[in-house]
Amino acid sequence: MTRIRCLRTDEADREVPLPAPATRGAAGADIRSNFPDRRPVTIAPGARVLVPTGLRFEIPPGHEAQVRPRSGLALRHGVTVANAPGTIDADYRGEVGVILINLGDTPFVVGHGSRVAQIVIAPVTTAKFEETDTLESTGRGSGGFGSTGVG
Repeated sequence: MTRIRCLRTDEADREVPLPAPATRGAAGADIRSNFPDRRPVTIAPGARVLVPTGLRFEIPPGHEAQVRPRSGLALRHGVTVANAPGTIDADYRGEVGVILINLGDTPFVVGHGSRVAQIVIAPVTTAKFEETDTLESTGRGSGGFGSTGVG
């Protein structure tokens, strides 16, 4: 099990729980809103909001934290993470925020302490990009969007 050290911001409500999986077999840990003024925020249809979490993380080298939508919010309300999956890099030490977007047709209220996203800790493979004059050929070649068929 990978341990993630968490530091609360000065304004954070310390009663809001740290990220935790909702079930024993969950891959992600639910992360909650933590508004400095403790007041809910309404997201209008089509609008985006940066939701503070009141947390800063120490991600181990060679890992990232992926910020992913919660499926229930997406299905029931059309609320999702705008840049899904968002990445928290191992060298970032600022407060984690979640960019929520309301794709639904009614306003959505984010309460203080609400579960707004999930975080998955994942290993990262780094790459060095090198320029070349040729690439190895494949059966697909340069076929892009829709080139493998529909359905």
